[in-house]
Amino acid sequence: MDWAVRPCKLEKEYQGRCVISKIPRGPQLIHAGRATEVCDKLPSSLFISGVTGRHEHALFGGGFGDIYQASHAGKTVALKHIRAFHRDAEQHRFCREALVWQRLRHPFVLEFNASIDRESFPGSLCLVAPWMENGTALSYLKDHGKANVDKLLFEVAQGMQYLHSQNIVHGDLRGANILITHDWHACLADFGLARFSDATVATHTSHRAGSIRWMAPELIDPGLFKMQFLRTPASDVYAFGCMCLELYTGRPPFIGLSETAAMLQVIRGGRPDRPTQEEQAMTAALWQFVNECWEQTSASRPSSKDVVERLHPKVDLT
Repeated sequence: MDWAVRPCKLEKEYQGRCVISKIPRGPQLIHAGRATEVCDKLPSSLFISGVTGRHEHALFGGGFGDIYQASHAGKTVALKHIRAFHRDAEQHRFCREALVWQRLRHPFVLEFNASIDRESFPGSLCLVAPWMENGTALSYLKDHGKANVDKLLFEVAQGMQYLHSQNIVHGDLRGANILITHDWHACLADFGLARFSDATVATHTSHRAGSIRWMAPELIDPGLFKMQFLRTPASDVYAFGCMCLELYTGRPPFIGLSETAAMLQVIRGGRPDRPTQEEQAMTAALWQFVNECWEQTSASRPSSKDVVERLHPKVDLT
């Protein structure tokens, strides 16, 4: 199983109990049983009640879940509702995200108030997080211009370094997963693909989720590099390089190519073009550093510590 979770304080409460009825049930009751099963696997301290005012329609959607706005204890919150919750893989993803996220404390990592809502969607669960009124880094830069793009990248780099220092790989670094706080700082969100970096169990092919255009070559074709599919700090650094380009241009990498064509480019050593003057000129030094993050072999890429040092405002990247 690719669900790798190391022991931590709250995980000591993990009971590992399974509640599976042997009585045939309809689909909705089967889903409810799955939710009960997951509830029994997570610490009771993670669960809350009293979430109200959920919007009827999701405001944002991703590959695995939808984001709804709601209220709890007088505050606006975001509910992350996982699609296809009856599948084992999605249950594992949910548990992993909850257990990884609840232990993180950093200015540039989205706060998780140890909250799971099991009332808003019958038979399913939602992660609860503060609502970020300023949206994603992409929407912020589109609305306010690119003057602060380097500041945001530096903050994301610090958040990434913190995760790696906690032995955690984010696994899905891209603009849509960077939110802007009320005081205009970047924070990393969406830990559904996160894993511990000392895990050695490879992910089964059918579970190789993620955003293709941000994927390192060794994730696209592990066999080419004599590797197994395993997200690592080095694959996070590769994705960070893609995100640098994305935040500068406002568009995903390889915008003119299909995902299949983009994958072929990457495994053959091809990389996106440098942003044009019209998009947002990237300095020669920063462009060179982005290409270092894109090195074909993972061992040749800088560490997240190197990324932070190179992007520090005191370092001249002109």
